[in-house]
Amino acid sequence: MSKVLVDACGWVAVIEGGINIDHAMADVVGTFEPILLKRVLEELERIQIKTTTPLLLDLLKSRSEIMVGPEEATHPDDQLVIIAGQEKWPVLTVDRRLKQRLIEMNSSYIEVMSGQNLRMVSL
Repeated sequence: MSKVLVDACGWVAVIEGGINIDHAMADVVGTFEPILLKRVLEELERIQIKTTTPLLLDLLKSRSEIMVGPEEATHPDDQLVIIAGQEKWPVLTVDRRLKQRLIEMNSSYIEVMSGQNLRMVSL
């Protein structure tokens, strides 16, 4: 089973795209376990308050391993980059800056493509 770090904008893109995450991830990494950092969860909760689109946070929380990120980093993106580098887990994201940082650290990411597809970018 593959572990995949979830970024807030990546999860929002999956929901807004109507993507069946299990089917889409099966094509990319097979069976997977989402890893949700507490800071990312807090960010998603703030987004949920501001939008009328249900982000299915209860589903995400119930299926994810929830982790506290590294204490030396307070921003969710910083925490994702650190953990992705240490654990070699890909990050589900559509954030251009985060993807660039992951590339610079030789880390992988999974992005939402047009339609209902995901694509793994590995280095």
